[in-house]
Amino acid sequence: MTARCSQRGSAMLVTLLLITALLSGAAILVSTQLSANRSTELVRSSTWSSYCAEAGLSAARPVVMANYPQWAGSLGTGVEPSWIASALDHDLAGDGAADFTITLKDNDDETAPAPNNLARDNDLRIFIISRCFKYREVPKEVAELVQFSGGGTCYQSQQGGCASNGNSN
Repeated sequence: MTARCSQRGSAMLVTLLLITALLSGAAILVSTQLSANRSTELVRSSTWSSYCAEAGLSAARPVVMANYPQWAGSLGTGVEPSWIASALDHDLAGDGAADFTITLKDNDDETAPAPNNLARDNDLRIFIISRCFKYREVPKEVAELVQFSGGGTCYQSQQGGCASNGNSN
């Protein structure tokens, strides 16, 4: 006569529970690591996107400052002026695709009660806006307020002197 052992199969059940717990823990660990990698990649892309926008701004600044007479027709349109597009190389990565775009916007220079007109400059100050779209998940935009100071010769005897350091009178 064979007697059945009451503990038969309990070792198998304990083993299955341990394997299930270990596999669950491994799945959670892999999921956490993948999330951390994705987060790191987004931060890296965000940083590169900021650098891209700043590089576009740096490249556009001298072109915009040299073309003050063309500001009037380019303010507040939301599109890149053709005179900027033709003067800049928009490909920073060297892959043949444009990486940034430049737009111009007037600052709030109208006095009350007149409404602010973003298409008209009154104080020779505008915003140059550089938007990097190379990194589609984290596009960045950088704006800088610039002032046109004219040009010409600075005379020490004129009002204020050169660089507002007083005059020689």
